[in-house]
Amino acid sequence: MNLRKVAIVPCHNESGAVAKVVADLASAVPDMEIYVYDNASTDGTDLAAREAGAHVRYELLKGKGNVVRRAMADLDADVYVLIDGDDTYDASSAPLLIEALLEGPYDQVTGVRTQQTATAYRAGHELGNKAFNTVVSKIFGYPATDMLSGYRVFSRRFVKSFPAVSRAFEIETEMTVHAINARMPQTEVSVAFKDRAEGTESKLRTYHDGFKILGMIGRLLQQERPMLVNGLLSVVLFLLGVGLGIPVIIDFLETGLVARFPTAFLASSIILLSVLTLLIGIILDGLRKVRQENIRTAYLAFPAVGDKS
Repeated sequence: MNLRKVAIVPCHNESGAVAKVVADLASAVPDMEIYVYDNASTDGTDLAAREAGAHVRYELLKGKGNVVRRAMADLDADVYVLIDGDDTYDASSAPLLIEALLEGPYDQVTGVRTQQTATAYRAGHELGNKAFNTVVSKIFGYPATDMLSGYRVFSRRFVKSFPAVSRAFEIETEMTVHAINARMPQTEVSVAFKDRAEGTESKLRTYHDGFKILGMIGRLLQQERPMLVNGLLSVVLFLLGVGLGIPVIIDFLETGLVARFPTAFLASSIILLSVLTLLIGIILDGLRKVRQENIRTAYLAFPAVGDKS
């Protein structure tokens, strides 16, 4: 089967690690074209990648999401391998992920990280990853084991139907939810995960990027589950309005007067807001369905990976 395979390697100041990643990928999958996207590096990452045999392209807008969006738009292939350029993932596992994609056939195969050393995860990252996995699994109804993994393999129809609106490290969350909402077949494969190369430095900022990912989950929840969000908010507002209004109604039934007019006005306004919130949820849910149908249509415009019929 003659399939075009490309590797996308996002890099920002990874001159100490990128050459090994490129070499390992080339050795593991000899017929794969390797594209290193230099994301505003200042340490000669592009030179190291080019000397190792990779195609080098540049994305000046900083952020992994910007790199992934650019690369997915630029490159046309049957199989896409996405791997970070910091040499923490086992690049030699690429054939296993590609094989899983083709055998499915699947549209996304996620490399689930298995620590090779006790320090592979930075302090707090493993706990945060587990928390995000739990939240996304509960909200979207799909068991995500390593939602934040940066080692993935995609089919062409995943890539060409993926809007990729994220700018930074929240891109992994967006990819996971995209596959879930489009009901794409996907699976996971365990891959080794090790410490960064000596002398290199992680670009992930624990709290800053954690809040960005949390914000992305919130936005995706609002976009993809609007009836859940607006329905819950509507119920809360309705109960609050009823709670404020009941004493006013009781006073009216007993005296025939509305003694607390401001409270009555506030209660009625909150109940009206509750109804409007529910109606907005219904409208947003309709728009969500249209958007998902469009994404599904774009997805189905391409054959399954490996199908040349």
